[in-house]
Amino acid sequence: MKRPRGLRGLDGRLRWLRGARSEEEEVRAAYKEHAAELYRLALRALGDRELAEEVVQETFVRAWRSRERFDAERGSGRTWLFAIARNLVVDAARKRAARPPGSREVNKSGEESRGPVEDPAERTLRAMLVGEALESLSEDHRRVIFEVYYRGRLYSEVAEDLGVPSGTLRSRMYYALKSLRLTLEEMGWSDER
Repeated sequence: MKRPRGLRGLDGRLRWLRGARSEEEEVRAAYKEHAAELYRLALRALGDRELAEEVVQETFVRAWRSRERFDAERGSGRTWLFAIARNLVVDAARKRAARPPGSREVNKSGEESRGPVEDPAERTLRAMLVGEALESLSEDHRRVIFEVYYRGRLYSEVAEDLGVPSGTLRSRMYYALKSLRLTLEEMGWSDER
């Protein structure tokens, strides 16, 4: 895979990598650490090697161009790069879907595609973002979300285990979800994508 061009001058705000001494080293380290995974994500989502390479290159170019907007307080550099790549994958998929009706889409096995498939890139990015957003919540909020959503327990069971009234637990869930939604929005996530 080719190394993206034009990434010199990467601003110091992207210093999520350990031990980078110069901006050029930082870009090389970021590329070395994340490019293969970004490529796999784009390839799984798009099924096209050339297009996946373009997505990876454009991800680093866009990260470099918008480096002033990166805020380590809102999420990791890895998550930021995956969010950029995700948007590029979505754009590429939409562009491909907008082809004239006479053109055909062919998958890896040479068969014509039959319709939308669940996007693994979307699922992976969503899991990463939600995981980081959950880490930003208080222990009480994280616990109620985990018990009710991930373990599928009833409010009454969780309230009894925690020794709090059911209404208090429901209130915690409300504020936990509100905080989670706000954190995800700050990280650049939206349900409309």
